[in-house]
Amino acid sequence: MTNITKEKVCLIGSGNWGSAIAKIVGRNVTKHSAYDSEVRMWVFEEIVEGQRLTDIINSRHENVKYLPGIQLPENVVAVPQLLDAVKDATLLIFVIPHQFVKGVCEQLKGNIHPEARAISLIKGVDISKGGLHLISDLIKDHLEIDVSVLMGANIASEVAEENFCESTIGCTNRQNGEAFRKVLNSPYFRVAIVDDVAGVELCGALKNVVAIGAGLVDGLKMGENTKAAIIRIGLMEMKKFSQTFYKGVRDETYFESCGVADVITTCFGGRNRRVAEAHVTTGKSFEVLEQEMLNGQKLQGTLTALEVHHILKAKHMVVDFPFFTTVYRICYEGRPARAIVDDI
Repeated sequence: MTNITKEKVCLIGSGNWGSAIAKIVGRNVTKHSAYDSEVRMWVFEEIVEGQRLTDIINSRHENVKYLPGIQLPENVVAVPQLLDAVKDATLLIFVIPHQFVKGVCEQLKGNIHPEARAISLIKGVDISKGGLHLISDLIKDHLEIDVSVLMGANIASEVAEENFCESTIGCTNRQNGEAFRKVLNSPYFRVAIVDDVAGVELCGALKNVVAIGAGLVDGLKMGENTKAAIIRIGLMEMKKFSQTFYKGVRDETYFESCGVADVITTCFGGRNRRVAEAHVTTGKSFEVLEQEMLNGQKLQGTLTALEVHHILKAKHMVVDFPFFTTVYRICYEGRPARAIVDDI
C-alpha cells in the first residue's frame, strides 16, 4: 500500500465484543511503527447514568454498559458520528449485529479511505436479495473493498479478562490478513490465518443455531450425553450446509478455532445457550428474553435460524437439515422444546 504512511484502525461497533477487541487493538497499535497510535471506535450514542456513553468511555476508559469493569487503553477514542470515526482509517474492523450492516454500509459508501480494507467479526448471514450471502460479501459489494473475517471460540468477557484463547482469520489476500493479524494477535488471543473466508464466516454464523439447541437441552435437563449428541449433529449440519451452498469450503476449517472450538464454547457459555435454556425454564418467548437478559445486545441464533430456514425452504431442502429446521420451528412456530430430540 504505497500511498499509506501509517495504517489507521477504526472499530465500527462498541458492544461487549467490540470493546474487548478494542482493548487488544489499542495495545497492539502502539507496538508497531507502521500503525497510527490512535484507534477510533464508533459508538452508537446512548445516555447511561445521565451521561453520554462516549463521554464516559473517553473519560473513564471503560464501556460501563457493555463491558463494565474492563479498562480500555487511553488511545481508544469513542466517537459518536460514524463518518468522523472512519475518517482516514485504512483498516476497518466491523463488529456490529448483522442486521445493521446494510444501513452502516450505505452511510460509509463513498466516505472511506481509498485504500481501506476491512475485517468482519460479525456473525450471521444475509438473505435480503433472495439468496444466501455472506456478511463479508455484503460489505465488500457495498464498499468495493477487500474484506477478511475473524471468528473463533471467543466469549467477549473472557477475552477481556485475558484468558487464553484462539481465533481464526479467513482471507483471500494474505497481505491484508497479516495486517489485521498484527493488530489482533496477542499472547492471550492467538490468531491463525486460513484462506477460506466462506468456511470461517459460516462457522461463526451457524454455531449460534447449534447453541440454541444446546441451551434447550440444558433447560430440559437431559444431561451431557444428549448435549454432546446435539452438538455433534449440529456441527455436521453446519458443515453440510456450508459445503452445499459454497464451493471450496474446506474440511480442515472445522478443526480451527472458528469451527469445533467455537461450537463447544458457544454451546456451554454463550448468550444463545443461556437464553434458550431460559426459554425452557421460564416459558417466555425468545423475544422477551432477549430484552430481559441481554442488556441491549442481540440474540443472533434465532435470527440466523430464521434466515437459514428461508434458504432451505426456497431450495426445497428443509427435510435435509432436520436440526436447523427443528430449531427454527421451536423458535418461531411454537414447537415444544422437547422437539430438539424428538424431531431430529
